[in-house]
Amino acid sequence: MYDPTVYENLKVAFENTLYDLDNIDGTIHITNRMDRMEMSVMSREFAIQFVLAEHREITAEIALEASLQDLAAEILELPDENPACTLRLRFVMQIENVETQCSQIAQMLPQIWESSITPTQTLSYVYGQERTLFTDTIEVRFQRKINEDQMEDVPEVVDHVIQTLIGLKDLQ
Repeated sequence: MYDPTVYENLKVAFENTLYDLDNIDGTIHITNRMDRMEMSVMSREFAIQFVLAEHREITAEIALEASLQDLAAEILELPDENPACTLRLRFVMQIENVETQCSQIAQMLPQIWESSITPTQTLSYVYGQERTLFTDTIEVRFQRKINEDQMEDVPEVVDHVIQTLIGLKDLQ
């Protein structure tokens, strides 16, 4: 009998939580989803992007990644291995005042998430155009992987992502 992997179970948990917030609650609007198997390295990646229903200028992305080692450890039931996935969060927004807004974002995120996270902000702009607006891509990676033991935390993670979207909206 087919037994879903940790990756698949977590993916379904995130999908269910997010689609309920989109279709039932109307809190968010899902704008894109991706479920990819990277054949060159035999890894899996799932990502789902969404915006607040009332404020669509900032995009959030929740992504799960499972490497070949992660998947093999589970499927082959390797001893002393703990099958898990990498969780990555990404937020994309437009900013005008780089120094002020980036600093505010860097101070705000640890208040919502655990204080040990170090968000990475990557700024970009269109060459040849006046630099009045920058795209700030904010990425949050966690120091440990997640597995089915954290399944009950999925709604809380999603709630924190929504709190982050609201906090970022207030900084615009």
